[in-house]
Amino acid sequence: MHVALVHMRYAHTGGTERYLRTLALDLLARGHQVTVVCRSCEPEEDVRIRFVRLRRFGLTATARMVNFATDVEKHVRETSYDVVYGLGKTYSHDVIRLGGGCHATYLEKAHDATLTWFERLIGKGKRKQREALRIEARALSPGNSQRIVVNSNMVKEDVMTRYGAEPDSIEVIYNGVDLERFQPDPKRREAVRKECKFAKDDFVVLFLGTGYGRKGLDRVLTAFPALLKHNAKARLLVVGYDSSARWFQERAQDLGFYSQVCFLGGRRDSEACYAAADLYVLPTRYDPFANSTVEALACGLPVITTCTNGGGELIENGKQGTVLEEPFQVKALAEALLTWSDPALNQSGKKAARELAEEYSSAQMAERSVAVLGEVACERANREEASVAS
Repeated sequence: MHVALVHMRYAHTGGTERYLRTLALDLLARGHQVTVVCRSCEPEEDVRIRFVRLRRFGLTATARMVNFATDVEKHVRETSYDVVYGLGKTYSHDVIRLGGGCHATYLEKAHDATLTWFERLIGKGKRKQREALRIEARALSPGNSQRIVVNSNMVKEDVMTRYGAEPDSIEVIYNGVDLERFQPDPKRREAVRKECKFAKDDFVVLFLGTGYGRKGLDRVLTAFPALLKHNAKARLLVVGYDSSARWFQERAQDLGFYSQVCFLGGRRDSEACYAAADLYVLPTRYDPFANSTVEALACGLPVITTCTNGGGELIENGKQGTVLEEPFQVKALAEALLTWSDPALNQSGKKAARELAEEYSSAQMAERSVAVLGEVACERANREEASVAS
C-alpha cells in the first residue's frame, strides 16, 4: 500500500518525530511505499522515503500551522494514497494519532506551568491555542477518522468524553522504545557522574524533560530535601531544556541543596544520563505517554511518575516504580523517593523495569500501527469498490 505520513516536522529528535521515522522504516521493510508530507525535514539517509514539503509562507507560528493544515487538505484530495495517517495538527486523514493527547486537556492541566508570569499577563499564544483547538475539533469530528490511535487508556477515555468517539474506533498503542539504544550500561555509568562531580557511591535521581514546569521539576525540588535528610549521598541530576532554567536553579539554591544538584541542560545522549542514575522521577502535570518513562525502564531504572502520565499505566506500584495520584502531594513524592532509595528494593526494581520494557519495543509497537493502517486501507478500498459498483 501507499501510505502518507503527515506531520509538520520530520526530524531525528522528538517523540512524534522518532515515531514517524520508525514507522516509515518499518513500512518500507514490509514492502510498502511511504510518502512523508511535512513542512520541514532534516536530511534522511534512506532514499526510499519520498518527501512532499508543503511550505507556504506564514509570518507567525499560528499562520504556519493553519496554512499547513489547509495545504494538507488540498494535497491529499488531489493525490492518490491508499491510507493517510495524520500525526497531529491536521484534519485530513483516514487515521489520526493523538501523540500529544487532547490539546484541550493539555491546556487545562499543564500549559499554565510552562509560562512565565509576564507571558500569562500578556496572554501569550492565545490565538495559536484557539486555532489548535479548532483543528483538533475538526480532526476528531464524527466520521472524519476511520481510526483514532492513542498512546494510553487515559487519552482514550479523554477522547471519548470530549469528542464522543466510539470505543471501537480507538486503538491504544503505547509508545515503544529502542531496546538496543536504551539498556542497562554499566560501562557508561561514570561518564556523566564525573561531569557532574558525583561520587561512585552517590544515589543519583534523574529528572529528564524539556519544559520543567510541565514535567514537574518544581515538585521534585520541593520534595528532594526530605530524601537528603535520610541519605546524605543523594544527588539530583536535571537534564533537558527550559528557558526558565535559572528560576529552577535559584529554587534549588533557596532550598539549600544547590551543591547536590547538577543541571546539564539539553542533551542528545539521554541514554548516558539514564546510565548514570539509580532512579528516574517525572511528576508530570500532563503527558499522554512520556517517552522517557519507557526509556528509563529499558535502562533498568525504577520510575516515579504521576497518574497524569499515560506511561504510568505500564507500572505496577512497588514493582517497577510508583505512580502518584493527583491532586498532587509533595509529601507522597518525598516518601516515594525515600522508598526507592532502599538498596534492596532499588535493585529488584531495576531488574523488573528492564523486563517490563522488553514488552514494548519500538518494533512491536510499529507492527501494531502497520496492522491498523492495513485494516483501514482495506476498508477504504472496499468502500470505493462498492461505490463504483453502485
